[in-house]
Amino acid sequence: MDIIFGRNKKEQLEPVRAKVTGKIPAWLQGTLLRNGPGMHTIGETRYNHWFDGLALLHSFTIRDGEVYYRSRYLRSDTYNANIEANRIVVSEFGTMAYPDPCKNIFSKAFSYLSHTLPDFTDNCLINIMKCGEDFFATTETNYIRKINPQTLETLEKVDYHKYVAVNLATSHPHYDADGNVLNMGTSIMDKGKTRYVMFKIPATVPEGKKKAGSPLKHTEVFCSITSRSLLSPSYYHSFGITENYIVFLEQPFKLDILKMLTAYFRGVNWASCLTFHREDKTYIHIVDQRTRKPVPIKFYTDPMVVFHHVNAYEEDGCLLFDVIAYEDSSLYQLFYLANLNQDFEEKARLTSIPTLKRFAVPLQVDKNADVGSNLIKVASTTARALKEKDDQVYCRPEVLYEGLELPRINYAHNGRQYRYVFAAEVQWSPIPTKILKYDMLTKASLKWGEEHCWPAEPLFVPMPGAKDEDDGIILSAIVSTDPQKPPFLLILDAKTFTELARASVDVEMHLDLHGLFIPDTDWDARKQVPSREEQGRASDGPVAPQT
Repeated sequence: MDIIFGRNKKEQLEPVRAKVTGKIPAWLQGTLLRNGPGMHTIGETRYNHWFDGLALLHSFTIRDGEVYYRSRYLRSDTYNANIEANRIVVSEFGTMAYPDPCKNIFSKAFSYLSHTLPDFTDNCLINIMKCGEDFFATTETNYIRKINPQTLETLEKVDYHKYVAVNLATSHPHYDADGNVLNMGTSIMDKGKTRYVMFKIPATVPEGKKKAGSPLKHTEVFCSITSRSLLSPSYYHSFGITENYIVFLEQPFKLDILKMLTAYFRGVNWASCLTFHREDKTYIHIVDQRTRKPVPIKFYTDPMVVFHHVNAYEEDGCLLFDVIAYEDSSLYQLFYLANLNQDFEEKARLTSIPTLKRFAVPLQVDKNADVGSNLIKVASTTARALKEKDDQVYCRPEVLYEGLELPRINYAHNGRQYRYVFAAEVQWSPIPTKILKYDMLTKASLKWGEEHCWPAEPLFVPMPGAKDEDDGIILSAIVSTDPQKPPFLLILDAKTFTELARASVDVEMHLDLHGLFIPDTDWDARKQVPSREEQGRASDGPVAPQT
């Protein structure tokens, strides 16, 4: 496990040509851009949690059957401050940073005060977001960082809070047909209330507005939901969307604000302020995008923790949504670096398996329906919604598949009825060892796996003119723990799950989290091709990385 989690990874600033075996489809032209933690030790200090590591961007540029790899640390304010000090000086969610012990008592007191209402990190290590013509590295705080998707250079820092009153935001936005970004964030104790805020960033500056400036300046709040608790809002990593509705789960995995405000004084990290309340319910909020108001029906289900929504769609007066659900919060605990040791594979066990579950909620409820009656009449699912007293509806899911995470779909079917989920197989250990394709219709699955290989999130890329939902390829960056097998980009036929090609690179590659594929059609393709000078350097093998 030390190869994957324990070592700082070196940058590969100049593009290195990969060794391609097999044949890459001629139509596959573009860049796979990924994000994840790459550095966990700075000087003599070390982060506590794997999710705290400094963001390392990496990319695979695919053109004319060749693949070029490069990587670069995100030059966030957090990165720069830590590197300059040669120690961790900016707090992350699982690691609280403290003042230099040499500082005098007045400096220490000021530092304590400044941490009471924390200015969160801009270490944007989770995902990549497209906003108009721009690309941003994202995390779950109010900061995002604009990046150059070709060179991976870090550009300006953006504070969501300047445009919408949120202190936290998800790293899994949605995109509508016009390219507008839809996202959610939490506004903590703003004007006496804690709210879940849904907002839209236009793809372009609206007509009639000043042409200069970013679409971010025209961010619009279209709905907010008041938290059931002022001081204990729900943690959430993603949400669901259909053509007309938004699905938000207010789950009993809660952030204690009072504990967070005093964490610095008490010598604990912010993650310790997150608690799973197994005695509570999970509340299902449905927001009508047309009225911009929540549906008044009170839906709930059993306590669970959901990091990833898979998809959602409407069918015959019902809304169906699919999520990867846990029965507790053990996943986060297992990624503390103290647990990621040589005995990890044998000893690290989740106490609940990530499970693909389908929920169904009626968009209209017959007031005359009997208490205890099932309100779901859709034949395609066994999920139930049972009417209870006080106009509440208890939702019982259909269990579809046990043991998968990091789900992706053909995004053309986002918010619509769909058939296939592409994911990483995860059983009792939280680290994936296989990639799978799950068929919602037949309940069958296909898998790819190889000894000593650890796959990242599988990303679907549709082929031009695709007719079937699974006409396309799967891309996954594979990290190897076999010293004789370098890491590689895996290219699978999405329909058959057979390997088409792999592009091996003799570099130190990190296990990443999320990302996206940028087709050449999304920008000037010529900008993607390494210059002749770069190609000459790349053909000689890896360039000595700079750190």
